[in-house]
Amino acid sequence: METLKKQKKIIQMFDDIAPTYDRANHILSMGVDISWRKKACDKTYEFMAAKEVNLIVDIACGTGDMIGFWRRRAKKKKINIKRVLGIDPSSKMLSEAKKKFSDVDFAKAEAIDLPLPNESADILSISYGIRNVIERQKAFKEFARVVKKGGFVVILEFTKDDKKGFLHSLKQSYLHKVLPFLGALISKNYEAYKYLPDSIEGFLTASTLRDELKEAGFQTEYIKSFSFDISTLLIAKKCL
Repeated sequence: METLKKQKKIIQMFDDIAPTYDRANHILSMGVDISWRKKACDKTYEFMAAKEVNLIVDIACGTGDMIGFWRRRAKKKKINIKRVLGIDPSSKMLSEAKKKFSDVDFAKAEAIDLPLPNESADILSISYGIRNVIERQKAFKEFARVVKKGGFVVILEFTKDDKKGFLHSLKQSYLHKVLPFLGALISKNYEAYKYLPDSIEGFLTASTLRDELKEAGFQTEYIKSFSFDISTLLIAKKCL
């Protein structure tokens, strides 16, 4: 019951900030999230080595930012995507996404219960959303169910690091002081942007995340941290 309550609270928070979400994201990341997303798409297409993709599923799709990157990078590489599906538990986030992508399919669902048949997705991505999934291991098992053998799970996330020193202190100061202040100015919701650094501190290191994916049947093919380890890209292939 407590798990359900926590998950509902997080979903409500994203409903509240949906109208200003895109603007806040790009301002708070100073635009560097664009290069992270491009890297995720390009590297995954490189691993797939295919000119046609049947289905890309973007979990916790929010307003659809990552969907746009999947499509644009595919077009640049002359890769044909037959279908893209965006999934999110926030109805207001999905409303914003549908305004941007009227030709994309969207579904309201949680990561632990996806409305997809077994082994149907070539690529499943989740960008800055897995730390918001309370039952993470259950979600990974669900990812393993819907991804085809040889398909990929692509995760972009703010991961915890245990480093010390000046750069670490600078990063912590930005996350815990500057970010909540700016986020509140843009969204008028201080609590939502205070939650962000708190959720990172309570999350996993990149290596622990890799280990959990391995338990679910995924072999990590690529892992890279960006911008003083603020963000991590992890690409894992379904082996079982």
